[in-house]
Amino acid sequence: MQLDRVFTDAASGKDTDRPELKALVAYAREGDMIVVHSMDRLARNVDDLRRIVQEQTKRGIRVQFIKENLLFTGEESPMANLMLTVLGAVAQFERDLIKERQREGIALAKQRGVYRGRKRALSPERVQELRARAAVGEKKARLAREFGISRETLYQYLRESEATEAACSTS
Repeated sequence: MQLDRVFTDAASGKDTDRPELKALVAYAREGDMIVVHSMDRLARNVDDLRRIVQEQTKRGIRVQFIKENLLFTGEESPMANLMLTVLGAVAQFERDLIKERQREGIALAKQRGVYRGRKRALSPERVQELRARAAVGEKKARLAREFGISRETLYQYLRESEATEAACSTS
């Protein structure tokens, strides 16, 4: 199949706030066809899936799903709408099951004491340097950029420092 342009999202399909999806929608014109590997790649819940497909077909854009072997043209039959809803619901159900299993696995790992969470972005020495420089008034946004962390992560490190100091002063 010859494609004019390929849009690949690195972000999860859990919501529609994805840069490549937005670029795809902006790029597609009447008479175009959007080809998607599978429904769950376009959207992970039925509402988003139906809305995206309906918005595009109303614009005169056809939407084809390779894995499910479905094509939506805007002249849908009740059966096509049923298939879209049912298969979209299955994709959403699968995603919910995966999330539930993940939560259960993390809870079990925590009970066994083997869950450590995400690896810390900075070593203890770098955290100490960060805290010292923030304490003398350096701009936090610049520090975050220099240390290669988000501002939220920077603030978490600073809150940890405050909590440690408060615990030490009450002892």
